[in-house]
Amino acid sequence: MKLHQIRNATLIVTYAGKRFLVDPYLGDKDAYPGFEGTVNSEIRNPRVALSTPMDTILDFDALILTHLHPDHFDEAAIKLLPRDKPVFVQDYSDAELIKALGFTDVRPLGIETTFEGVNLSRARGQHGSEQAYVYAAELLGNVMGVVFRAEGEKTLYLAGDTIWNPMVATNLEMFKPDVIVVAAGDAQVPGLGSIIMGTADVKTVHDASPTAQIVANHMETVNHCVLSRAELQAFAEAKSTTDRLSIPADNEILEF
Repeated sequence: MKLHQIRNATLIVTYAGKRFLVDPYLGDKDAYPGFEGTVNSEIRNPRVALSTPMDTILDFDALILTHLHPDHFDEAAIKLLPRDKPVFVQDYSDAELIKALGFTDVRPLGIETTFEGVNLSRARGQHGSEQAYVYAAELLGNVMGVVFRAEGEKTLYLAGDTIWNPMVATNLEMFKPDVIVVAAGDAQVPGLGSIIMGTADVKTVHDASPTAQIVANHMETVNHCVLSRAELQAFAEAKSTTDRLSIPADNEILEF
């Protein structure tokens, strides 16, 4: 298994010989305004340029979109991505939106969806607290994680844009992943709080999965993510969790 950190939540997952492009955010540095109503909204996005060649990014077998927020699937991705590759999405609503953009092979993920020897399972998550959803359910929307399984491979759980909650705890108990990718930039919306994981949630995932390797991404790219790699590293060192936590730089490749 290889995890190639591209930028933000964008990954190339090489698993059982197949390459999956996850949540492509491909715009040039400063191409978009900051997210209105979030912290640091005056900062333009993406905050950093891509450091991976585009031909590497576009060399994939299937596309996975955990949800359709524009920092996971942006205008540049819509323009650049081939229309004939399989696209896995969280539900039929997202599937119809992707089909309307001209993508011809769009597949909602189920409990277990097979793609060329790889079992992909939709895993539930929540893009903020219960209280946040009371006030901003439409803004936060539905999100998913994805579990990868194949014969002879370690189990990978890509948690997606979620905070720690009973859904994540259930996923850990059900799938017992060997490798867990968490969105750890602590994105903040005033009045709603954290809408992805921060330091405490990463520590909780670490403690709940005592043998799993944890990878933190979704950091230092969009205006409302307030937790830096250095800050998470310092926290991990203080809590003695660095042995099982990786915080890859953009364009870094991890192997498991």
